[in-house]
Amino acid sequence: MVILLADAFLPDLPKRLAAFGEVTQDMGRVGEAEVMIVRSKTKVGKDVIDKAPKLKFVIRGGVGVDTIDVPYAESKKIKVTNTPEASSVAVAELAFSMMLALASRICEADASMKQGKWLKKDLERTELMGKTLGLVGIGRIAREVALRAKAFGMEVIAFDKFVPKSDVAAMVSLEEVWAKSDYISLHVPLTDETKGMINAAAIAKMKKGVRVVNTCRGQVVSEEDVAAALADGRLGGYGADVFYSEPPEGSPLLSAPRTVLAPHLGASTEENLARLGDCIVDRMKEYVKK
Repeated sequence: MVILLADAFLPDLPKRLAAFGEVTQDMGRVGEAEVMIVRSKTKVGKDVIDKAPKLKFVIRGGVGVDTIDVPYAESKKIKVTNTPEASSVAVAELAFSMMLALASRICEADASMKQGKWLKKDLERTELMGKTLGLVGIGRIAREVALRAKAFGMEVIAFDKFVPKSDVAAMVSLEEVWAKSDYISLHVPLTDETKGMINAAAIAKMKKGVRVVNTCRGQVVSEEDVAAALADGRLGGYGADVFYSEPPEGSPLLSAPRTVLAPHLGASTEENLARLGDCIVDRMKEYVKK
């Protein structure tokens, strides 16, 4: 079989996959591929699937499958899977580092120092200890965030319509998350229900000065509403690793105050790439057995 490795992984992965078939990284050979392996960059939509008549299996290295047209793939009898267990720690550490950076104003401090400024009296920090963290979604990544928050002395509450009870967070309504949280961390898939859920109406229900961190999907927020709320002080800060479009050219977030922005680095740790490789090899072993 031909295995198309469409995105970047650790250099050893092609050799590991060679045990299952011929490995290529040439998208020009998509028509020959029985298996396609992607991360976030390559989108597997109808256009790609129609060019791949031999395709039977798509593996997404990472969490979620919103970059793949799953219904269309399934209509063509193409199996789609992902590797949600691999990225939890990597994304959770980034989300938590953004919370720390917002609380301690690390980005502003660093930028001002490099501009020759000494803003010791201007940059007032706050502490995470004693603050309430609200998690929207309580899956693998959110659970890791909760464990780190508890280690810092934070109270953790969460809303998840599919999870009634958690050992790491007090489960509450979404309205309570909005009303009680000093920090909100988003951990939901992109669906019709979650698209644009962080908008002006939702922000109006939140504590003034709340800081929001988004490491799930860019389209979960209205970037225009978030930027406006940062400008008028309704939001105390916003950390994002994901954007409505990537790169986020023209996004109002790029010029908004009190932000910590990263170019979709959540899964890009050396350790996570190694775990992704392990998970992909495991998925291939299961595939060839059938």
